[in-house]
Order: sequence, then structure tokens, then C-alpha cells
Amino acid sequence: MLGRPIAHSLSPRLHRAAYAALGLDWTYDAVDCGEADLPALLDGLDASWAGLSLTMPLKQAVLPLLDEVSELARQVAAANTVLLRDGRRTGHNTDVHGIVAALRAAGVTAAERPVVLGGGATARSALAALASLGALSPVLVVRSEPRETMAAAGRLGVRPVLATYDPAVLDGCDLLVSTVPAGAADLLAPHVADVPVLLDVVYDPWPTPLAAACRGTVVSGAAMLLHQAAAQVELMTGRSAPLEAMRAALP
Repeated sequence: MLGRPIAHSLSPRLHRAAYAALGLDWTYDAVDCGEADLPALLDGLDASWAGLSLTMPLKQAVLPLLDEVSELARQVAAANTVLLRDGRRTGHNTDVHGIVAALRAAGVTAAERPVVLGGGATARSALAALASLGALSPVLVVRSEPRETMAAAGRLGVRPVLATYDPAVLDGCDLLVSTVPAGAADLLAPHVADVPVLLDVVYDPWPTPLAAACRGTVVSGAAMLLHQAAAQVELMTGRSAPLEAMRAALP
């Protein structure tokens, strides 16, 4: 697991539980790595490595360092998974699956007026996830126009409506997806009580002010993390992920 900050990550617990359940003598560690460190780190990996998980700020930075990129990762311009095979690096995106699976597990299979907070790599995955649920015109709440995210939306056939951090943006919202770091959306917490469904990708600390204030269905970032990690395990091992063993590893 590469990223910065990284110490809080639950990914090692999830992957180690999966490997143990599958009877694999594999290791998985969190490694602090910034954008400037990434090229040398990738170049230093040997054939014993099966793959990597990536978190902020590396999901986009890794793309030009890869030999191949899956169609989904190309569309959203974000790869959170790198497979290492035969000296080649292939980027994949399992965040989209993680969001869709976490929402479906909570009974959400469609949205009429979803609102996405943030314009970074995870927001692009959220747009792709919402598109798969039939929501092609979500509201995207940002502080400035995110060019890369708007370009990704075009590739996905999505037409986001840009908005600012104003409580009025939540009027009529039936699904709120927050992709911003802890604390960044706290100003909206007093206004989310009546939002029917909230997915907050943050899981540490938990509950976030948004999650604590919402009286509807709340989906934690840990649920998204579980499902995207399960997809990573399947990519890296070629075997079905032991989802319940991984779920049991969550605090």
C-alpha cells in the first residue's frame, strides 16, 4: 500500500486477512510514498511483488509510469491498483467497484439527484459509479472547476452540474457521496440530516461530522474500502476474495 498519509490505512488488515483465509504466504505493508518518490520505488521492485495498492496522492501520478492501463482506469484517470506481471505494470481501478458494491449492500441501486463532494481522483471514481447506477447528471460540489474530472466525465458520458459549498445544494439530494478528506465537508454537516443516503469515503476518524448528523442510511468509507480491496485481492491472486474473512478484520 503506497500513499501519504498512510499510517491510518486499514488496507493491510484487509489484505492480510484475505491472504490468510486463502492459505497464501503473502505479505502486505503500508509504505509512505509521495509523488516524487514513486518512480524510484516502482523501478526498485523485483519479481517477488504481485501488485500494489495506491491511495492519495498517487492514483493519477502513477498513470504515466505504467505499461498498460485498464479502460476504466483510463476513463477516470485514476488507478488505485497496479498488477506486476512479467516485468510489466498494469493499472486498474477498483474504487468504482468499491463504491457501487458498498451502495448496493446498503440497498441503493439508483439515484435521482446525487451530489458528489470533491473533484479529485476518488470523485472521478464516484462519477463512474453513479453512471453505472444510471445517474448521468450528478451535482459536483467543488471550490474551482476540476479540469481533469470534467474531462473524465466526458469520457464517461456524464454531465456534472458544478456547484459550490452552499447548503442549498442539498435540496432534493437523495444520495450524497463525500470524497473529500476528513474535515473538508464539515460545514455541510448541519444540513445533511434529511439526506436519505450518505456515503462518506473517510473511515478514520469515524463517524465523521457528516455521518453523525445524517439520519438516513449511512455508508462508511470502510465499506467502500472492503469491496475495493476484495476486487484487488481477486486481481492479484486470481481467486475469489474471502469477503467475510476480510469484513471480520475491520475494527
